Amino acid sequence: MDREKTNIEPEIEPDPPIDQAGNEALPGEEQPVLELTPPEDSEEAPAPEKVATGREAIQRFARLSPSTAGVYRMVDAKGDVLYVGKAKNVAKRVLSYTRPTGLDTRIMRMIALTVTMEFVSTETETEALLLEANMIKRFRPRFNVLMRDDKSFPYILITSDHPAPQIAKHRGARSHKGDYFGPFAAAGAVNRTITALERAFLLRSCSNNVYESRTRPCLLFQIKRCSAPCTGEIALPEYNTLVEEARDFLSGRSRTVQDRLAHDMETASNNLDYERAAALRDRIGALSAISSQANGLHPRNIEQADVFAVHQEGGVNCIEVFFIRNFQNWGDRAYYPRAPRSLSPGEVLESFLAQFYEDKTSPRLVLLSHEIVEKELLEEALCTRSGYKVEVAIPSRGDKHALVQHAAMNAKGALQRRLAESASQARHLKGLADVLGLTLPPRRIEVYDNSHISGTNAVGVMIVAGPEGFQKNQYRKFNIRSEDLSPGDDYGMMREVLRRRFKRLMTESPRDGAAESPWPDLVIIDGGPGQLSSAREVLADLGINDLCLLAVAKGADRDAGRETFHLPERPPFRLPPRDPVLYFVERLRDEAHRFAIGSHRIRRSKDLVSSGLQEIQGIGPTRKRALLRHFGTLQAIERASLADLEAVPGINAATARAVYGYFHTT
Repeated sequence: MDREKTNIEPEIEPDPPIDQAGNEALPGEEQPVLELTPPEDSEEAPAPEKVATGREAIQRFARLSPSTAGVYRMVDAKGDVLYVGKAKNVAKRVLSYTRPTGLDTRIMRMIALTVTMEFVSTETETEALLLEANMIKRFRPRFNVLMRDDKSFPYILITSDHPAPQIAKHRGARSHKGDYFGPFAAAGAVNRTITALERAFLLRSCSNNVYESRTRPCLLFQIKRCSAPCTGEIALPEYNTLVEEARDFLSGRSRTVQDRLAHDMETASNNLDYERAAALRDRIGALSAISSQANGLHPRNIEQADVFAVHQEGGVNCIEVFFIRNFQNWGDRAYYPRAPRSLSPGEVLESFLAQFYEDKTSPRLVLLSHEIVEKELLEEALCTRSGYKVEVAIPSRGDKHALVQHAAMNAKGALQRRLAESASQARHLKGLADVLGLTLPPRRIEVYDNSHISGTNAVGVMIVAGPEGFQKNQYRKFNIRSEDLSPGDDYGMMREVLRRRFKRLMTESPRDGAAESPWPDLVIIDGGPGQLSSAREVLADLGINDLCLLAVAKGADRDAGRETFHLPERPPFRLPPRDPVLYFVERLRDEAHRFAIGSHRIRRSKDLVSSGLQEIQGIGPTRKRALLRHFGTLQAIERASLADLEAVPGINAATARAVYGYFHTT
């Protein structure tokens, strides 16, 4: 893509979005976070003199802007990008912002804040559309429609770089050789499908290293989810026949595969080979289970399509997406893009689509619920990116229309549920503010917790909640680094986590009262007066004295409903057992506890890979080899029952209990 940049003055390049905590994020498989319409949509029109100043700046840059296709950026005095737009004729589009009348309040606010502009020329308007989507994702301008979830979709991968191909879940760049099938809306759908495919086609899911090291079939062979090509239980030509059947099934030829299996089952039965007939029957049943996972939809006349439907209500937008592949619905996902209230459903959908496909491959058919202005341009851009013809359609009748209507119904239901949850969340936040004596309901709550086993693999975590619920894309984990901490020193761990979090926050995001500031209004700590004292000490050392701190101590015998609240300069207190605010705080604490345990287990598993099980008391090289020889992988050892561990040659009952206890400690 040949782009020429017009240098008007020394360019202000805002940094890309940063990790506010400076630590690794662990996003779950949650639905994208709802973000209500930003505060600027409810503000009054800016002062006329500010609009005039912004208009003068735009006129000055318009004289030097290119008269060709390209992208323009409007930038404020801080260097933050306010808006990214594209046009077939950039100069003409930029001049439209200087009109004295006919502009809505949102555009006038944007003009009033504009100090400088930046331009990038492109050869075609299609290139401009693709570049615009890329820049919106990079700079996240406050006046653009923003897609709030950048998580990649999972795919099913059948490799082709090994004599015995592997089936696996895959995210990210398609760097492995093989066939990719998807996308799926969530990892859970992929995992369920892979499990069913293992039962249907007996394909291996182990890594190549595990495959090469096997000397006996693993547990998956015993439960009939793998044909064990690793140990020669099936010849490679026969195994590759199963692989081709799996590829055919995932490519939409499921009926052909099922008919062939049914014929083979009948032949085996006629030949009195009842064991083979029963195995084929079980495979057919597994295939039927996959085909039935269509969420009530049976798009038998549509081989592959993405279906988009948008619903607006209460100033909030919800876009529901269905993924149709191989005549089956492979899941759906709801998005809640941030968009100004003044935009119509079609305008929101149009802006969303360019960002959605900025890093994703489109199918040959895209179905929409609303007309968009630049449909032909979007088709051309998708064709350019994918390398094949892509049709964008707004169906008005038939099966395709029914599919879009179904997506629209789901969008409406999802948005209404989110709005109801937001209303409930607002009541809980107000109640919490009343209990804690806060002037306003907290906009951002951060909850901290630790997890470890006798000080090993210690992890601290932070979760975030606000008016829209849990903001899982803001969660952070902190691997405890201090080497001078005593094993199990919860106070020291909490001090390290808070010091790292707020020291970096002070450096990268000074408190300026901005509406979208990453600073919390309330910090909740899992613990009692000791943890509260440690937190106050850290914040005082950093010069932070105006944050509301709350420590929540578990009740006697760790009973839920008997928690004690500890606040600085106030005596401890409890809330009534059925108080909604108490339930709300318990939910926050339990979510932090869940995230801490999960993060700790991930780190512990990684250490086990490097240490080779020798971290467990009583496990040396000989017993480690015995366990791995019997189960094949660390994951299989972790899933094993106590009886399975005791059955391993060379492992006595005490050692089995030690291994089982290590993996099942909460």
